[in-house]
Amino acid sequence: MPQLHINPALIDWTGHEGLPRFDLVKDEDFAGAFNAAMAKHDAEINDIASDPREPTMENTIVALEIAGDELSRISALFWNKAGAHTNDVIQALEREIAPKMSRHYSKIAMNEALFKRVDTLWEKRESLGLTVEEERVLERHWKGFVRTGARLPKPEQERLAAINEKLAGLGARFGQNVLADEKSWQLHLSGEAEFAGLPAFLRDAMASAARDRGHEDGYVVTLSRSIIEPFLTFSECRDLREQAFKAWTARGANGGETDNLAIVKETLALRVERAKLLGYDSFAAFKLDNTMAKTPEAVNDLLMAVWEKARNRALEEEASLAGLIAEEGGNHEVMPWDWRFYAEKLRHRTFNFSESELKPYLQLEQIIEACFDVAERLFGILAAEVKGVPAYHPDVRVFEIRDEEGALKALFLGDYFARSSKRSGAWMSSFQSQHRLPLKNGKKGEIPIIYNVCNFAKPAAGRPALLSLDDARTLFHEFGHALHGMLSNVTYPSVAGTGVARDFVELPSQLYEHWLTVPEILEKYAVHYETGEPMPKELLEKVLAARTFNAGFATVEFTSSALVDMAFHTRGDVGDPMQVQAEVLDKIGMPQSIVMRHATPHFQHVFSGDGYSAGYYSYMWSEVLDADAFAAFEEAGDAFDPVMARKLKNNIYSVGGSVDPEDAYKAFRGKLPDPQAMLRKKGLAMVEELSGSDA
Repeated sequence: MPQLHINPALIDWTGHEGLPRFDLVKDEDFAGAFNAAMAKHDAEINDIASDPREPTMENTIVALEIAGDELSRISALFWNKAGAHTNDVIQALEREIAPKMSRHYSKIAMNEALFKRVDTLWEKRESLGLTVEEERVLERHWKGFVRTGARLPKPEQERLAAINEKLAGLGARFGQNVLADEKSWQLHLSGEAEFAGLPAFLRDAMASAARDRGHEDGYVVTLSRSIIEPFLTFSECRDLREQAFKAWTARGANGGETDNLAIVKETLALRVERAKLLGYDSFAAFKLDNTMAKTPEAVNDLLMAVWEKARNRALEEEASLAGLIAEEGGNHEVMPWDWRFYAEKLRHRTFNFSESELKPYLQLEQIIEACFDVAERLFGILAAEVKGVPAYHPDVRVFEIRDEEGALKALFLGDYFARSSKRSGAWMSSFQSQHRLPLKNGKKGEIPIIYNVCNFAKPAAGRPALLSLDDARTLFHEFGHALHGMLSNVTYPSVAGTGVARDFVELPSQLYEHWLTVPEILEKYAVHYETGEPMPKELLEKVLAARTFNAGFATVEFTSSALVDMAFHTRGDVGDPMQVQAEVLDKIGMPQSIVMRHATPHFQHVFSGDGYSAGYYSYMWSEVLDADAFAAFEEAGDAFDPVMARKLKNNIYSVGGSVDPEDAYKAFRGKLPDPQAMLRKKGLAMVEELSGSDA
């Protein structure tokens, strides 16, 4: 295959320790490269399918695992740009590439000769003498073919391929529409009256956001969570809070070209058809068939058991806020744009500290160091920043991750600040996964190249970036995902790192959050940005005492979103999605003072692709696991107990999807999780045992 259309920098990564040379890649390189790489992948697939030899793990499964390496590299670079540093050229290509890639992989799934080889191995798997990992990899490939229609008659296969192609395009448009609404809205503030209540760190962030959007001076409120949430928390201007809140919750539902409601409706209809073609009663049944939860009923049982407790707590919290409003002479109900503002006042009254008092002690640099320190103490790895290495944006930082002997184990990139070219939220992804298979270029295996993307407010020049406690948790959460990728120790790339069941993938990340509030970590790294003095013990004790403050609000926000997601994907005919959302919220008694964490028109977890569709619950499912897992360290009497840390590394963080998740958890903990640990962590009242001990 001629290389004329592929810039070598896209596929031959010759940067520091094997990093891509981002500085040598141009946006215009991708279109031709995708076409050439897909053609090469087609040829590799045809070689495997037409191999005259009897199928073996080596000539079929291993061959499939390493096929398409060039396409994987180009894709990794492209989807990184599409999410973290996009522009008009990339977005136009994304709308073209998403359905084209779906069509490409559907063609592979419909390759009858290829599936026959995989199916032959599957049928005689018990006689092949496979390792546990090899069994899992074979099962993954076989199920992948079946779940993409390999057993369907040709007309149904073709319809399924068309559905998948259409869904890919819809997902790309959905995410782009949300980003467009976020970029286009801003609230300019002028005059001291409009700054009432806003702390200095937020004013700095708003000034920086104004510069980022091309304003020479002034201050703007944007829809980046790192600005909008503190604005809603501190602004004393109720009318401005309402204006900003309504813009934030209207993303994707503003009419015109960026409106997502028609996309949602078409997406849900196509998902139902897809599930029916594959023999499932609902899309949720299809998605959950390959998870720990197994069934929609098990998911809804968990969600509803938590919902009742969370709603009751939230109503108690609302009554306290209403009392505060009345005490101040207000004559209005608690509305969604009021909650954070009055909750912050109540926290200050109850625990005698405020977010603005805490924030000077949570410097981004120090929290990054805390992440690295915890990883070293638990897992024996060391992180060192490498300066001057080109990345995909000037703000992105590069770190080497080495073991105790100094051997390079991974490369890690941290992309921490919000910008208008980046979609909202926070996530982990990889340019390259760990594995030990020999590649066609002569290399044997690869180290992982992992990156974290966050959206913290960028400070003014010369000022430190200060985080909220939620921001700090986000940083630990995403680094927990990163560790899952960087500590991977498997043979096959398809089961490396985060290649696990959707409702298990959040365990390593949510579990890692616990170490942020281990007292000795806060004592060491929560130091004042001006004086260098550690957080006063009295303030630290207040922070720890307030960990479950506002738990009803947070849990209602999340659980309502998960219940709406499940309702969408368990129904045969959704009809008007917004009507369904309203019906679900009415049925469960959603308080009027709280909204879903992700309303349907901007619910990117669910509609910007299949990722968390019928799967948003998985954060709570994993929370059952992570609360029980951290309890193991508490029972050992040491948050860094070396025996438990070794078990955690060997059975959770390093095995990826090479073993069954239930087996992995039991190997670490000795038993399946206790759901009560999660409820205790949230500070919610004890409830009856949730459905099934495997939660």
